[in-house]
Amino acid sequence: MQRKLISVLTHVALLAVSVLMLYPLLWLLAASFRPENEIFTSASIWPSSWSIDSYIRGWNGLRTSFGTFYINSFIISGLSVLGNVMACSMAAYAFARLDFKFKNFWFAMMLMTLMLPYQVTLIPQYVLFRQLGWVNTFLPLVVPKFLAADGFFIFLMVQFFRGLPKELDEAAQMDGCSPWRIYWKIIIPLSMPVLATAAIFTFIWTWDDFFGPLIYLSEMKTYTVMLGLRTFTDSTGESDYGGLFAMSVLSIVPIFLFFLFFQRLLIEGIATTGMKR
Repeated sequence: MQRKLISVLTHVALLAVSVLMLYPLLWLLAASFRPENEIFTSASIWPSSWSIDSYIRGWNGLRTSFGTFYINSFIISGLSVLGNVMACSMAAYAFARLDFKFKNFWFAMMLMTLMLPYQVTLIPQYVLFRQLGWVNTFLPLVVPKFLAADGFFIFLMVQFFRGLPKELDEAAQMDGCSPWRIYWKIIIPLSMPVLATAAIFTFIWTWDDFFGPLIYLSEMKTYTVMLGLRTFTDSTGESDYGGLFAMSVLSIVPIFLFFLFFQRLLIEGIATTGMKR
C-alpha cells in the first residue's frame, strides 16, 4: 500500500507539473477562439464563447494571404532538410569511412565551426550574397544547406557511421563496389535513424527561424510564417492579437505533425549515435 501510495502521488505531481508547463500553450489555443475584447480579460483556458473570426481574419487580413507564408516556409524548410541530409551525410561518410590527406585536420576545422556564433559570419555572408544578387530571395537560406554548412549534423552522422561495422565496406569492396556505391547502397539504408534525426531538427530549426529570413527577405510575398506573425503587431498602431494568436496556433501544427510521425526514428537516432552496435 505504501508503494502504491507513493506511485499515485508521484504521478499526480508529474501531472500537475505537466499541466503547469502546458498552460501557456493551452491559454494560447483558448485565446485564439476568444472574441477580440475578451483575450486579455481572462486567464481561463476555457473560453466563455467560441469564435473562429480570429482565424479568418488572421488568414486573410493581411495584404498577402497567410497561406503564402506557409508555402514559403515549406519550400525553405523542405529544401533545407534535403540539402542537410544529402550534403552532411556525404561529408560525414568521408570523415568516418574514407582515408585522405589531412583528414583529422579538416575534421578539427569542421568542429571549430561549431564554436563560431552565427553573428560572427553574418556580415561576410550578407556581403557575399548581396554581391551575388541573392538578397530578397530564398537562396541565402537554402544554398548553404547543400554545402554541408551545419557542422553539428556532420558530427552527429560521423559518430553514427563509425558505429557501423567496417566489414561491410570491406565485403563490398571485394565485390567491386566503389565508395559512392557503398555510401548509397549500404551506409544510407542502415543510417535512417540518424538521417531522420537530422531531418527533424533541420525542419524545426528552419521553420522556427526568424533572424535569417528577417535579414535576407524584405518583400512581404517572400515572408516566412515567423515573419508573417510579426506583421500582426505594430508599435505605432493597433495590433491584431486575435489573428496573431490564431496564426501562432497554426504555425505549431506542422512541427507537431512532423515530430509525431518521425518521433520513433528520432529517439532511435539519438539513442544509438556514438554507440557501438
